Amino acid sequence: MTATTLKLKGMSCAACATSIESAIHQVPGVREVQVNFAAELASIEYDEGSTSLEKIQAAVADAGYEASKREDLSIGETDAKAQEERKSQQRSLLIKTGVSGVIGVALILGTLPMMLGIDIPGWPMFLHNPWLQLVLATPVLFWCGKSFYMGAWKAFTHRAANMNTLIALGTGAAYVYSVFVTLYPGFLISQGLAPDVYYEAAVVIIALLLLGRYLENRARGQTSDAIRQLMGLQANMARVIRRGEDVDLPVEDVVVGDIVIVRPGEKIPVDGEVTEGTSTVDESMVTGEPVPVKKEPGEEVIGATINKTGSFRFRASRVGKDTVLAQIVQLVQDAQGSKAPIQKLADQVTRWFVPVVIAIAITTFVLWFNLVGNVTLALLTTVGVLIIACPCALGLATPTSIMVGTGKGAENGILIKDAESLERAHKLQTIVVDKTGTLTEGKPTVTDYLTVKGTANGNEIQLLQMAAAVERSSEHPLAEAVVNYAASQGIEKKKLTSVQDFDAVTGRGVQGIINGRLVQIGTDRWMQGLGIDTRALQSERQSWEASAKTTAWIAVDGKAEGLMGISDALKKTSAQAVSALQAMGLEVVMLTGDNRQTAEAIAQEVGIRRVFAEVRPDQKAAQITQLQSEGKVAMVGDGINDAPALAQADVGISIGTGTDVAIAASDITLISGDLRSIVTAIQLSKATIINIRQNLFFAFIYNVAGIPIAAGILYPLFGWLLNPIVAGGAMAFSSVSVVTNALRLRNFQPEGMDIR
Repeated sequence: MTATTLKLKGMSCAACATSIESAIHQVPGVREVQVNFAAELASIEYDEGSTSLEKIQAAVADAGYEASKREDLSIGETDAKAQEERKSQQRSLLIKTGVSGVIGVALILGTLPMMLGIDIPGWPMFLHNPWLQLVLATPVLFWCGKSFYMGAWKAFTHRAANMNTLIALGTGAAYVYSVFVTLYPGFLISQGLAPDVYYEAAVVIIALLLLGRYLENRARGQTSDAIRQLMGLQANMARVIRRGEDVDLPVEDVVVGDIVIVRPGEKIPVDGEVTEGTSTVDESMVTGEPVPVKKEPGEEVIGATINKTGSFRFRASRVGKDTVLAQIVQLVQDAQGSKAPIQKLADQVTRWFVPVVIAIAITTFVLWFNLVGNVTLALLTTVGVLIIACPCALGLATPTSIMVGTGKGAENGILIKDAESLERAHKLQTIVVDKTGTLTEGKPTVTDYLTVKGTANGNEIQLLQMAAAVERSSEHPLAEAVVNYAASQGIEKKKLTSVQDFDAVTGRGVQGIINGRLVQIGTDRWMQGLGIDTRALQSERQSWEASAKTTAWIAVDGKAEGLMGISDALKKTSAQAVSALQAMGLEVVMLTGDNRQTAEAIAQEVGIRRVFAEVRPDQKAAQITQLQSEGKVAMVGDGINDAPALAQADVGISIGTGTDVAIAASDITLISGDLRSIVTAIQLSKATIINIRQNLFFAFIYNVAGIPIAAGILYPLFGWLLNPIVAGGAMAFSSVSVVTNALRLRNFQPEGMDIR
């Protein structure tokens, strides 16, 4: 399956998004499609063997819209192009809004005495001349309002209907009726009807709709502020060594392998590895940690972070769209283009909305004309129904909140994969955390080492050398701790003996053959299962584990020869995070492969009351499944062995400092590795869902109440509500109010703690 994102043009309402979704779904080979009206994006999964991107784009074109592949530009280029397009669109809307507004005011001035039923001395009555009003109104409808009529015509040619259809029918009916009255006033008089024209209604409606669209587009542009802030972090220039000389180049011209020079106070332009010099770097943009990190040769540096004190050179390893910053931006963009399950109801409504509204409008005209015999009243109510019934508010209710919510998450170091993950997070009841690298720093060190035979005849160093030789073949953090400890005791890595028949026993330990001798390093349970006697140092093992240390036996040829105590310091914020989660009514559970005594010691230290210890990696997913029978579960982990459990959980939360596999399997990534970000993520999820529900309530209530009022249900009490101008203003206000409410999420702040 191939995944791609298309940039859409020509959408005017949620019904347009539904039409595009339906058109793409009908293309053979398309597996899944989500159209986001607010972001104007279509996320598509399709089988390249059955269809092509060109066929999908053709299907969108056949539906009356435009679709182009989101260009693979650098961060700065993408932002500049989007900003220019947005500004151009805003300028055009503002000019047309101004022109239609001025003409609308003039037409209302000409109609005001008639509307009020009084004569006003000195009033410019020439503005009431139908022929003058025709001349003034025509350019407004066919220049300022051109997009509405073109959109309606495109929809009609594709046997569809959308918001443009409603606007074109409403304003067009008022305009055509007025033109008929202007040309043949005597006919209406002969029928006993007043020859009133309604040019001002058509013009002011278009002015209000354009104003609403201008304000809506401007507000929607603010929903992507987080993306623009992230993009603004990137450096513009880089000093690169080319042909032995220092050359200043645009950052997009840097290629992998270039040697880049960074001076104090400069932004690091791309990702790479330090080759020369030392410095400290402010990585708070990525990690959220305010303390600068020391960088030496061999260490990685991240683009957009800030060099503080020294000068250094590094070799570029990731540039353009491959940098950490670009990937973060891509993740946020993908999340903003996704669709939340809560949006399904709005989608179902908008799918049938326009045809139903047209039917209601026709029924309204027939009823009023038959009941009252007043064509003017019938026309006003019909136009009002068509204009007020805009599905835009419904279409914007969910995606605008999602866009702001996911962007706000990125500002707080929380990357949310999609809208569904954001929605699920607020329903969580249990948070399951791994120990190593999640609650702890993930940098274990050997603190204690004893041998059964003591230190006589160099046995201690010889045994340590054998253990380090075996552990060197393992990628486990505990193995790295053993190798590093051996190095601190003068045993160089390059001098370690080669190992034969190395084997890592999942959740138990490692073993290998060294000079014909079987060396095994692992847990007490594994040793007992192998029948190895470990009574000699049992009291030491129990004492160390009671002190929250992990223990590892060293056995040679089936006999226990030594014991190591390995400590992994708790993160300073772990206890605070656990306490905050529990205060929110969530149960926090530890799930670890470590021995029970060590796990319970760590759990007690951070305040966790429920512990599952000595769980093998292949058993973790099953344990999550069992917990899911009690409620919604989130799994928090950082290692490869956590990936199945992360995928099984209702919400998988990975530590950004962990492995790529764990991050890929998760729904939410905490860039900094600070567990307090889980609290922020859940609070943000709840705030976003509340915001979406508010938007949907406003949108549904607006349409449920607005259509009957426009149809004249309150006519005996509030006849002025039947003026189509009122309907136009209400429709424009509905979309703006929904987007404005979504923008309130930009003020979101995590409660109860400072995660920075």
